Amino acid sequence: MTEQHPTSTDASTHAVPVVVAIDGPAGSGKSSVSKAVARRLGYRYLDTGAWYRALALHTVEAGVDPEDSAAVVASLEAFGEAFSVSLDPDVTAFSLGGQDVTEEIRGQRVTAVVSAVARVPEVRAWINDTFRSIIAGVDRPGIVVEGRDITTVVAPDAQARILLTASEAARMARRSAEFESHPAGDVAEQLQRRDRADSRVVDFMNAADGVTTVDSTHIDFDETVDAVVRVTESLTARNSHGSR
Repeated sequence: MTEQHPTSTDASTHAVPVVVAIDGPAGSGKSSVSKAVARRLGYRYLDTGAWYRALALHTVEAGVDPEDSAAVVASLEAFGEAFSVSLDPDVTAFSLGGQDVTEEIRGQRVTAVVSAVARVPEVRAWINDTFRSIIAGVDRPGIVVEGRDITTVVAPDAQARILLTASEAARMARRSAEFESHPAGDVAEQLQRRDRADSRVVDFMNAADGVTTVDSTHIDFDETVDAVVRVTESLTARNSHGSR
């Protein structure tokens, strides 16, 4: 497995990177908001959901049944060697076996099976350990990490932990806008199905202790980014003073 670091700098420059952990339900805007926040702060960006999607694609391409947990776990080593990802918020790029799969991992074929792969405990443990290694080795002053259970399991000690949420109606409307060619009813059903599947693994609607909620139901994208940046700057400043 390799991680691509466009415009990388000397990792030794930043011994202790700031970690901004962002969790939340599907359709809450985690990815787009997190990338914008990373750009604003000059941080790296890690889309953890893409890893599960890429693993789902890897299993399908390898002829592995996504419902066969043991077989999925057995495929992890090969997946780790084949998958590479950009941490640059301006360069969204994922490759599998040297092939660009940035668009493919967002397709229906992957969406239909990703939850089966993601709920396997051994898979989550393996991928979470990988996330922690990436975070520890980041070559910028900080990194924004977004996805399921990031605030509670992957980076519970992050300087800023945020739950980005929105009402179901708002999330459905945003997803429908993203997929204009899909019937609104299908988009809504897919989001509800994703919520049900994810809820078996983690509570993504309620903030854990120490996690700050940013509700974007009644604010637009730019306002949401501003809110997350304010919370991040406030929390990192508070933690910095508290550690002295």
